Amino acid sequence: MGNLINENILIIDLSKNETSEEYLEEEFIKEHIGGAATNIALYHQYEDDDPIIIGTGILTGTLAPGGSLAVITAKSPRTGEICHAPVNLCIGAELKYSGYDYVVIKGVAEKPVYLWIHDAIADINDAEHLWEKNAWETTDTLRNDLGEALIQNLTIGEMGEKESDLAQVISNYWSSGDRWGFGALFGKKKLKSIAIRGMGLFDMEDEKGFLNLCLELLNESKNSQMAGKQGIIDIGNELDADLKEWLDPVLHRNSACFNMPYPGNTFLKNGEDPKILKETDVEEPGVLVTDIFEILGFKELGLTSKDTVQVLMECLKTGIDPVAAAQICINKEMKSVNEIIASLGNFKGPVNTTGKTAFSPCCPEKSVFNKFDNENDTQDWWVRRQKIAYVFGIHQTYSIMSPFLSEEKLLELVNIGTGLDISQEDVETVIAKL
Repeated sequence: MGNLINENILIIDLSKNETSEEYLEEEFIKEHIGGAATNIALYHQYEDDDPIIIGTGILTGTLAPGGSLAVITAKSPRTGEICHAPVNLCIGAELKYSGYDYVVIKGVAEKPVYLWIHDAIADINDAEHLWEKNAWETTDTLRNDLGEALIQNLTIGEMGEKESDLAQVISNYWSSGDRWGFGALFGKKKLKSIAIRGMGLFDMEDEKGFLNLCLELLNESKNSQMAGKQGIIDIGNELDADLKEWLDPVLHRNSACFNMPYPGNTFLKNGEDPKILKETDVEEPGVLVTDIFEILGFKELGLTSKDTVQVLMECLKTGIDPVAAAQICINKEMKSVNEIIASLGNFKGPVNTTGKTAFSPCCPEKSVFNKFDNENDTQDWWVRRQKIAYVFGIHQTYSIMSPFLSEEKLLELVNIGTGLDISQEDVETVIAKL
């Protein structure tokens, strides 16, 4: 096991129903650093097998502020281009703790399967009993069957099974940054879900030095314009999207992804008083909004926040990209909640939700809370910040909030933690490939 990483690549061959491992060489790490850059290299290595690559950044799962990001890289059914989708919550950290830095999924299974990745072991298991279950039922079933409530899941619902290019890979129960139709690729491969649980550890070259720098960066975050802000409402204020009054009838609480200083996820209640914090007995109490744009379209449509919660819950169960679903509703002038919910499984494109780059537009394309010195050319600045975040494993939205989390500081963290000597020139070479 290396410093900050496991040095393990998991290869899943669904056609042969086999798993194998490859060793991550030090020279390969220096050449690609991690995250999306390594994903791209692995994609090209296995390109003939139409692979899905899931990778962690070199700082994913560490104490680096915002170190929650994993990345799915594949060819988008919507654009036909190789694209990257961010995955947060605790999924990236859990994958690294399971003993693997990268997962290559190739081939097509003969029948529905799910992957069970844990303790440096990977199993390909029968999923016929999961096929036709919605995404929420699938997560519940796997956690119950495998006996662990903390299992993290990447899963698909009905739309993924239909191989619709509107299908989104769902993170446990909630929306991921998949605007590319990657859920359709899961369905095409007969891959219902990936269940992940990790309890491993990794080493550091200089533990004290790494910790001290992480604390320094965390303190800068606390003392910045981000202080006191939380949730999608404050992000919305930065985007001139006034959400407070609209969301007030359903607004419950805010929470953060793994080691994320900003609590950017907002839970909206369904049919209960949102001000009561006591744990509920209601089976489906609401929805965690992880991406502000997944609700803005429904607000534009004219739905109330209560109706939006109901529609969003059904989107996530069905496994349809909520942003795409809202756009279709706007185009069709479909405002009846019952009609929308009844029609979700039959929605078809085209939709325009993918943005102009290979990086998910789930992240606002401007700085939030804190200004950066070099953001005059916003598009170029945003793309570079996303490249850095996707390579190092930093939450994509935190990367546009935190000018103090500079490339120099991230590189210093990596070199202190790994003992490698990666230079700024190496970084330039890596991100030029993205």
